[in-house]
Amino acid sequence: MDSPSKSFNMKKHLKEEFVSNLGGSSMIEIAALSAAVPLLFVLRHSICFSYKTGSAFVRTSAKKDGDALSASKSLGNYLATVTVDFMFIVLPILLFLTVLAEWIFILPIFLMVLTFSITAKRVVISTTCSEGSLSLRAIISSYRVVVMVVTCLCILAVDFRIYPRRYAKTETYGYSLMDLGVGSFVLANSLVSRQARNASLVNLKAAVQSASPLLLLGFGRLLSTTTVDYQVHTGEYGVHWNFFFTLAAVSVLTSIINVPPQYSGFLGSAVLIGYQSWLNSGLNAYLLSDNRASDMISKNKEGVFSILGYWGMYLIGVQLGYYLFFGNHSSTKMKSNKWARIRVLSFAVIFWLITMILDSHVERVSRRMCNMAYVTLVLAQNFQVLAILMLSDFISGSKISILEEAFDRNLLGTFLLANVLTGLVNISVDTLFVTSLTALFILLVYAYVLSIITGILHFYGVRLKFW
Repeated sequence: MDSPSKSFNMKKHLKEEFVSNLGGSSMIEIAALSAAVPLLFVLRHSICFSYKTGSAFVRTSAKKDGDALSASKSLGNYLATVTVDFMFIVLPILLFLTVLAEWIFILPIFLMVLTFSITAKRVVISTTCSEGSLSLRAIISSYRVVVMVVTCLCILAVDFRIYPRRYAKTETYGYSLMDLGVGSFVLANSLVSRQARNASLVNLKAAVQSASPLLLLGFGRLLSTTTVDYQVHTGEYGVHWNFFFTLAAVSVLTSIINVPPQYSGFLGSAVLIGYQSWLNSGLNAYLLSDNRASDMISKNKEGVFSILGYWGMYLIGVQLGYYLFFGNHSSTKMKSNKWARIRVLSFAVIFWLITMILDSHVERVSRRMCNMAYVTLVLAQNFQVLAILMLSDFISGSKISILEEAFDRNLLGTFLLANVLTGLVNISVDTLFVTSLTALFILLVYAYVLSIITGILHFYGVRLKFW
């Protein structure tokens, strides 16, 4: 007889098989997706849609952690604005990942034409929008929100058949949209980290204290998934390891080995080269095999050894963030948009070329091992997204949306909420056998609930801080 915990998830093994042994898509499709999604944000930034203080809300403070919103009318007006942003940003992304997936190569062209048309019309008829463009800081915030929104949509959508299998995580080698998730988190954090801003160094004790919430989240996820017998693909990180343990390990390693930001990329490159050499010497065969000994390292070999790849990626991200955005400036002052835009685009092209070379002549891209080709793929894709978002700089009157501000304020909190909602849906719904229409409806409700709750937290000035 099954144990009581297993009754929570009777189709656990079917769900695990559903996300196993997948080969991914292609680099060009990843590039197309990485163009369509940020173009949606640029399009939203370009639309002259003002938030009137007489009918919605006003910002009461520009101080750090003091940007709470005060209602001049009602919460309903604010939520209406969030809903408009949802319709412009989240809903189209969800459609791109499901029913419009076969049109992904045409969608970026359509969005570029639409954005250009709106911008040209504004110039011709001299639409009265506020002058100026997005700051570099706002663009980086928008980039972090792109990563979060796509991640939150994918973690639930992947459990439905309406989600293309080629977008789900690959088993061994290959490229897929979901493969980029954890790498994008690590890179996005590194680009604006304390190290990249050349802020005061943190000692080991403080580093462990800072990473302790991540460790608690990691153990919390392990406990919750075990308790309800939730499906876990062991080929992803191992038996017990998860995403939060990887983030904590990278944080502690970076603090133990303090390297000035202008040199951290060299250390990161050395770590990646050494790790790749180790993989080519036979470590890759061990990591990709199904054999696991009884010790904890063997049971979690993918998660443990891939730390080297993620740490190398983080260190490179620190130096790139310092060079592109901060340099010799203080931690509160950033470089100019034009200076950064040219270099971000250049790095995107360079990393795409390096990825193709490594993938063809060294070792194919593998998220499971976090090898060198995977690291450069993450760098290429993320810098492409950043470069496209920087197109907002050419559009006078561009303004970041309220929904983006809300997500940016509670990035990790939003991710945790998305994980909770995903778990609840999987426990209560047979995701494998619902119709496409039902799946799309569930995903729409999930995405809207997530957006509304995140918006309400922002409206009341609530910020979920974990360290």
